[in-house]
Amino acid sequence: MGYGDGALGAVDANGGRVADVALGAHPESFQMEKNGPRVFVNLPGARKVAAVDRAKGAVVASWRTGTASANFPMALDEADRRLFVVCRTPARLLVLNSDSGATVAALPTVGDSDDVFHDERARRLYVSGGAGAIVVYGQDDPDHYREIARVETVTGARTSLFSAETGRLFLAVRRRGQAPAAVWVYAVSN
Repeated sequence: MGYGDGALGAVDANGGRVADVALGAHPESFQMEKNGPRVFVNLPGARKVAAVDRAKGAVVASWRTGTASANFPMALDEADRRLFVVCRTPARLLVLNSDSGATVAALPTVGDSDDVFHDERARRLYVSGGAGAIVVYGQDDPDHYREIARVETVTGARTSLFSAETGRLFLAVRRRGQAPAAVWVYAVSN
């Protein structure tokens, strides 16, 4: 769990805190390796991404986002060793090598982004943003990505969830005038 002015805490099955890792800034998005010991943590206040080794209980690397800031959403392609970090200022999708932190690609994206998902099966990325769109990127190979669709939504609709099992992307849409709040469902195609 991330908390406070900048720490990552580990808890046991009973909810007792068993470890703390100082991060130096308030944490946002987390991505955890399934086949490795690292947790990647977005630190927008520091314009960094931290790599935390769960076994060591320590930050083992941190990487700057360069001139881009407000790095909130993040996704991981563990097989290809790529970390996807979306920044709001300017609206950018950064593709980082998850071993070195090197930026291998940077693409424009939708503003006010809140979520990004990696669709391993379709080799795509989905970025939802409050500026009124979902941007879909194709992954040609681990170092090359291209925008393949920009689906118009509504201003303010930025929170989403991708279900790989159902091939659906769910977008939360707040109430607008007489229109009630809703969840819009998108089917992804191969």
